[in-house]
Amino acid sequence: MKKISLIFALFLATLFIACNEQQNTTNSMDTDNPLLQEYTNEYGIPPFDLIKTEHFLPAFNATMDEQTAIIQQIIDNTDEPTFENTIEALEYSDLKLSAVSSVFYNYLNINTNSELQEIAQQMATLSTQHNADIMYNKNLFAKVKTVYNNQQNLNLNQEQTKLLEETYKMFVRAGVDLPEDKQNRLREINEQLSKLTLQFDDNNLAEVNNFRLVIEDKADLAGLPQNIIDGAAEQATTDGITGKWAFTIHKPVLIPFLQYADNRNLREQMFKAYTNLGDNDNEYDNKNIVNQIVNLRIEKAKLLGYNNYAEYVLEENMAKTPDKVYDFLNNLFEKSLVVAQQEAIDLQAMIDADGGNFKLQAWDWWYYTEKIRKSKYDLDEEELRPYFQLDTVLNGLFAVVKKLYNIDIEQLNNVPLPHPDAIAFKITNATDGSHIGVLFMDFYPRASKQSGAWMDNYVNQYKLNGANNRPVITNVLNFTKPSGNSPALLSLDEVSTLFHEFGHGLHGLLSQCTYPSLSGTSVARDFVELPSQIMENWASDPIVIKTFAKHYQTGEVIPDDLLQKIQNSSKFNQGFITVEYLAASLLDLDYHTLTEPADLDVNAFETAAMQNINMPDEIVVRYRSTYFGHIFAGGYSAGYYSYIWAEVLDADAYQAFKETGDVYNQDVAKAFRENILEKGGTDDPVKLYINFRGKEPNIDALLQKRGLL
Repeated sequence: MKKISLIFALFLATLFIACNEQQNTTNSMDTDNPLLQEYTNEYGIPPFDLIKTEHFLPAFNATMDEQTAIIQQIIDNTDEPTFENTIEALEYSDLKLSAVSSVFYNYLNINTNSELQEIAQQMATLSTQHNADIMYNKNLFAKVKTVYNNQQNLNLNQEQTKLLEETYKMFVRAGVDLPEDKQNRLREINEQLSKLTLQFDDNNLAEVNNFRLVIEDKADLAGLPQNIIDGAAEQATTDGITGKWAFTIHKPVLIPFLQYADNRNLREQMFKAYTNLGDNDNEYDNKNIVNQIVNLRIEKAKLLGYNNYAEYVLEENMAKTPDKVYDFLNNLFEKSLVVAQQEAIDLQAMIDADGGNFKLQAWDWWYYTEKIRKSKYDLDEEELRPYFQLDTVLNGLFAVVKKLYNIDIEQLNNVPLPHPDAIAFKITNATDGSHIGVLFMDFYPRASKQSGAWMDNYVNQYKLNGANNRPVITNVLNFTKPSGNSPALLSLDEVSTLFHEFGHGLHGLLSQCTYPSLSGTSVARDFVELPSQIMENWASDPIVIKTFAKHYQTGEVIPDDLLQKIQNSSKFNQGFITVEYLAASLLDLDYHTLTEPADLDVNAFETAAMQNINMPDEIVVRYRSTYFGHIFAGGYSAGYYSYIWAEVLDADAYQAFKETGDVYNQDVAKAFRENILEKGGTDDPVKLYINFRGKEPNIDALLQKRGLL
């Protein structure tokens, strides 16, 4: 996913990420604070080796003061408002503030501690006030409006026109035209939302870190892969309980446990520990936080003139309206449910055949799915891991993108790193060696790191005064760790995730935009997953897999019969996978189409939402409300549907390659790079897609891909 860091999400929602070249106000700042200095190393990497926690608050205060002064200069300018002295000046007003924000909120996600969390809470207030002071400044907006109303006479190019439109809408959607009392209430709401979303994420991280399933009897390990057993032994040693096995609910541990552990009671414990995250009536409980967030968003939408929060959000997306999203999701859910119901019947038959005297439950689904996969397709997903050593897969990924986009990727040593676990790579154009950007990759879970996988920016791409400022991007992942004598061996799903996040990285790295607020991944939420999800197609293509799937001990290329098994089973369990995802998308929309604040019983609301779509009892929604971080702590509120919306695009886009008979076709890759990856948010996404493909996407490619036709 494309991660939008908590408070930084508010910056993106109300301010453009920008830079300032015309102001030299650093003399008023702390010259000993590395966050306030220019990034002078060769690649424009932040000085991570010099940054300390105590630098952040002074840097935030100094850079917010700097932007305030620049904006006052815009207002005080007595010349007629123009695109250059108003729109561009505002766009380029917060280089240092953006830089500080990027470092801080990435730190908060990858290496949090109580001090950073406390600063984040303080910034929830400070940043909300700062943003509101800009957004509600009627003198500033008057100048913006003057330029906006005169745009027909300005001879602007496409990107300039887009920037002007987005700047104008930014003020209007923030509530600049509202009376003062309503603006003050919006300030309060935004501040409260900032703090609540932070607390939601902190609570989930604490819950994940606090759980351990400790096994003392070796017999209870029956069925588990050796690498998972070895990892649990190492975890127990880390926890100070040597001689036992400790299992966390980090996904690289949880999923194999549910797939392979023979002990049904232990599977149930692990499953419920995960699905009850934030719902344990303890100090980390998120139910009340969800209730508050939902109600505050309803109130915010109403103040801004919308019926509900989804209307407010979707206005800026490709989908445009909640009804259109509901129609899209319900159509897919209806098709998927039929497939999932048959899958449940097949699983129950397997249970009965095994002599199990019980009804299929959610914690059984993964386990018996693997049994059927083995029985029906002779495929055990664990036999794939030896062919997917992380380093080998990574080199294969790099080879794919070099063939597609003619870029070279080289590891960088002796550069500042955001965390000791991170690895840095230099990305260059293969033809002339010119610098494209820097990519950090951070692969494994740790207690101070949020779960999941995401891409984010440390430095944005933009052009200014003839210079093309190149980006610094990060891919953050939580993969299966090396254990025992084995290196990191990935599951097929983790391979797909690696390609996915690198696709987001390419979107940021290959950007060729003028304005930072329109560059890279600064696109509609339901368009941003296209560059990432299309990469998953190469991760699963048999021609491509053979280039990187090699046994970590023997070097043997993955056998054709194993590849055939993967292909034969590619549509297996897609009913379950699609239903649990769509249920989460519909739950998200149900919350955000509420029109009146209420004292919600979150669990009752969720249950009713699932009953409304006839959700099978044997399947739990992919993210229950109390740990649905995408919508309650990230940037996907009223937008979780985006993944499958974008999958319509990516399935159709990959078909453009397949139609040529060459998945590396240079003409198609060039068109995708020039019309999608380089363009950021400089034009309407529908136009960008048609410019690439020559037509609008067809949903049939998605249905065929998932076996739902």
